Amino acid sequence: MSDKRLGRQTPTISAVLPYTESKGAEAVEIYDRSGRTAQPWQQLMMEDIMAVNEDGLWVHMKYGWSIPRRNGKSEILIMRAMWSVSHGRRVLYTAHRTTTSHNAWEKVIERLSKAGYIEGTDFKTTKQFGLERIEWLTGDGVINFRTRSSKGGLGEGYDDLIIDEAQEYTSDQESALKYVVTDSQNPQTLMCGTPPTVVSSGTVFLNYRKDCLSGKAEDCGWAEWSVPALTDAHDPELWYETNPSLGYILSERTIRSELGDDQVDDNIQRLGLWLRYNQKSAITKEEWLEYKLDAAPALADNAKLYFGIKYSKAGSVSLAVAAKTADDKIFFEAIDCRSARDGSDWLISYLRNQRAALAVIDGAGSQQLLADDMKNAELKCKALLPKVAEIVAANAMFEQKLFEGMLCHMGQPALTQAASNSEHRAIGTNGGYGYTAILEGVDISLLEAASLAVWSCIANSKDRKPQEITY
Repeated sequence: MSDKRLGRQTPTISAVLPYTESKGAEAVEIYDRSGRTAQPWQQLMMEDIMAVNEDGLWVHMKYGWSIPRRNGKSEILIMRAMWSVSHGRRVLYTAHRTTTSHNAWEKVIERLSKAGYIEGTDFKTTKQFGLERIEWLTGDGVINFRTRSSKGGLGEGYDDLIIDEAQEYTSDQESALKYVVTDSQNPQTLMCGTPPTVVSSGTVFLNYRKDCLSGKAEDCGWAEWSVPALTDAHDPELWYETNPSLGYILSERTIRSELGDDQVDDNIQRLGLWLRYNQKSAITKEEWLEYKLDAAPALADNAKLYFGIKYSKAGSVSLAVAAKTADDKIFFEAIDCRSARDGSDWLISYLRNQRAALAVIDGAGSQQLLADDMKNAELKCKALLPKVAEIVAANAMFEQKLFEGMLCHMGQPALTQAASNSEHRAIGTNGGYGYTAILEGVDISLLEAASLAVWSCIANSKDRKPQEITY
C-alpha cells in the first residue's frame, strides 16, 4: 500500500442539495474508457453535479465550483460534455479566451476517440477556429464551442450551458447567455473557475457563490477548495488542504517553484482565497510602484516634516510622514501602525522631531485625546483636527498629485498592499471619498495617514497654493 500523501478529496466548503440517485458514474465510466482515470474528488463532484430527482431531472439546475489552478477542474467539464453529446443533449461550451474553448474541443475529440467512439461513424466535427462543433451522428447530441461575448448564444437553444473561466463571466454576457437553456425540458448550467484576481472582469461567479452559500439561490449547488483568510501560501499543510490533485498530477516541488513575492496572488491562485469583493483597486499596484524610488531622496533645504495620523474603527492607529524634496516633489512614507491601546507615547516621540511642523489627526473619539497629549508634552509640532471637507480635499489631492508624478515613495510592502487593495468610500454629500480595504486583513489606515501627511505638506508649502474645494 502506498504511503504517498494526497490532497484533500472533499471540498472545504460546499452547498449540495440532498439526493439519492445520480448519473455521475455513467459520465466517469465513459471518461475512464479513454485511458484516463478520474480522481476520487472528480468522481465525487460528478455525483453531486449529475444528481437527479425522482422525475429524472437535475437536482441542481446550476452548479459552480472553484479550485486552485492546475488541479484538473476543467476535466469535469470534459467528462460532462462527453456524456451529454453521447446522450442526445445539446451543449454550449463557452470560455473567456478562444484558445481555451478550442483546447476544450480538442480534449473532447481526443477523449471520445480513445474511449472507442469513431469520428465519421459516431460523430463528426467542425474544425473552424472559434466555431468548433461536435455533432453526434445518431440522435440530437451536439456541442458548440464559443468565446463569450455580450451577444453570444442569442437565438440558439441548448440543454447544457458550460461557463469555463467563470471568474471572467460578466453580467452583460450572462444577460445574453442565460436564456439559451430556457426551452430545455431539463436544463443545467455549469460554472467553474478560480477566485477573481485584481485583473478579473467578471462579477457573476462571485455573486453566484455568495447566493449559494447564503441559501438565497434555489436549485443550485456549489463546491470549493479554499482558505478562509489571507495566510502563508508557503505552508505545505495548506497546499494539501486546498489542492485535491496534489499527489496525483501536482507535486510539492511544482507548487514551491511557482510561488512568488505576491502574497495575495499566491493565496488566490494556489490556496483558493476568495476576497470580499471583486478586486478593482482605486490605485493599482502597477500605478503605485510607478512612483517608487530606488534610493531615499534628498530633501529640500530646511524641509519641514508633516505627519498624518489615522485612528481606524478597527482599533489601530497609523502614522505617516511627508516632506518636500530637493527636486520639488513630495516624498512620503509610513512610519508604523499599532494598536490604539498602546497609547500615544510612541506617537509623541516621533512628533518631537525638531523639523516636525504639523500633525493632521483623523479619528473621532481619539483625535482630541492625542491633541491634548501633544499640548501637555509642549511639542512645537502643531495639531490639526480636520473637518470632513478637508479629509475629502486631502484624498482628492493625494490621488491627483500621485498620478501627476508629484509624489514619490520607497515602495514599503505594507503601504503598497494597502494602496493596491483600496476602494473609494463615499464621504459627505458632494461626491467626496475616503478609502476602504478590498482585501480583508489589510489596514487601510496606513494609506489614509499617508494621504493626510501629503495634503498637509502640499497645503503648507510656501510655493504651492493648496487646492480649493467648494461645498
